[in-house]
Amino acid sequence: MRLSLISLFGYLVITQAWMPSDKGLFSETKNATVSNLAAGKGRVIKKWLPASGKIRGVNLGSMFIVEPWMASNEWATMGCGSAKSEFDCVLALGQTTANAAFQAHWARWITESDIATMSSYGLNTIRIPVGYWIDESIVYSDSEYFPQGGLAYLDKVCGWASDYGFYIIIDLHGAPGAQVAQQPFTGQYAPTAGFYQSYQYDRAYQFLQFMTNRIHTNNNYRNVGMIEVLNEPISGQSSLVSEYYPTAYSEIRETESSLGISASNYLHIQFMDASWGAGDPKSSLTNQYFAAYDNHRYLKWDTSVATTQAGYLSTSCSDSVASDGDTPLIVGEWSISPADSVQSSSTFEISDSTNSNFYTKWWAAQVIAYEKQEGWIFWSWKAELGDYRWSYSEAVQAGIIPKDPSQAYNEGAC
Repeated sequence: MRLSLISLFGYLVITQAWMPSDKGLFSETKNATVSNLAAGKGRVIKKWLPASGKIRGVNLGSMFIVEPWMASNEWATMGCGSAKSEFDCVLALGQTTANAAFQAHWARWITESDIATMSSYGLNTIRIPVGYWIDESIVYSDSEYFPQGGLAYLDKVCGWASDYGFYIIIDLHGAPGAQVAQQPFTGQYAPTAGFYQSYQYDRAYQFLQFMTNRIHTNNNYRNVGMIEVLNEPISGQSSLVSEYYPTAYSEIRETESSLGISASNYLHIQFMDASWGAGDPKSSLTNQYFAAYDNHRYLKWDTSVATTQAGYLSTSCSDSVASDGDTPLIVGEWSISPADSVQSSSTFEISDSTNSNFYTKWWAAQVIAYEKQEGWIFWSWKAELGDYRWSYSEAVQAGIIPKDPSQAYNEGAC
């Protein structure tokens, strides 16, 4: 996250790939808002089917990559103080102390109770941002400083989410060398974006191989259906499209092939779409089998939108997020936060209850727009801002977002 499918139904009939609607695995669920289908001997089993047929999810922001702007109390509790990123915090605290602090964070930030609550709110998907350092063998021990022990907690979260019937997307949110300069979401506040060179790409391939293997061989990951090869790259890096994207795709497929995974059970491999502005991922992909695309739609930073309630509603009601033809497409990050210049004004102040109806309608308008594609994943499940515009859980508790996302179609937003 930065501070700044064509319908798959026909597609799936042909390929048997899996999105939330189909997987050649079967899992028992706890109180899931989905329908399990009985296992039949010798046939592919549909794992679960969202009633809407659309992805409706939340990001687990600041779980495995803490972003201090949205988790300041947690950051202070961890002893990270003025550190700008996880790298800086570990360097300041020392490895042993930092490991203990981060393990305490992982244990409390997202719990099984959170997953159960997400299920009760009618959600069916979680996106988990992770850093490459979750595979500790990739980390340069003499020059890189990241918390250790996160993999056991990722195992646990994926296991809980699978138990409750969630579809899971794992996202390479923090890349080797940092894909964006001075952004804590990369896990390091790097002065320059150092990712875009071959030796760093090699480390990312190693992460993708490691994660693909784990997804297919560890039962906790049984509901992971998609892996995103890079979150929010910068523009102007030609090798990203010509080298990294096609090789990342090939490395994931070669790993699956070496494990004897059938093509019908391959992961979807996700790329930021062309509208993100970092290049057209399709241009260098010689094979697009089970490729998928990610669109981040933060109207907060879209300067073409009129910063009025009517302006935001009008834009969302007429939004076409897949105009570049990148399908299947998921809006993997979005919020209901308006521009910084107006977010505290009387028209948008969240403490003024007269604005509540606008926020409900704006949420609904975005849901309707994004469900014209494969669906949406809100940023984020929780935050420590005292601002429901960035916290799905707080927005539901405040009555802004209904517990049943299908109610978006009954709000009269558009």
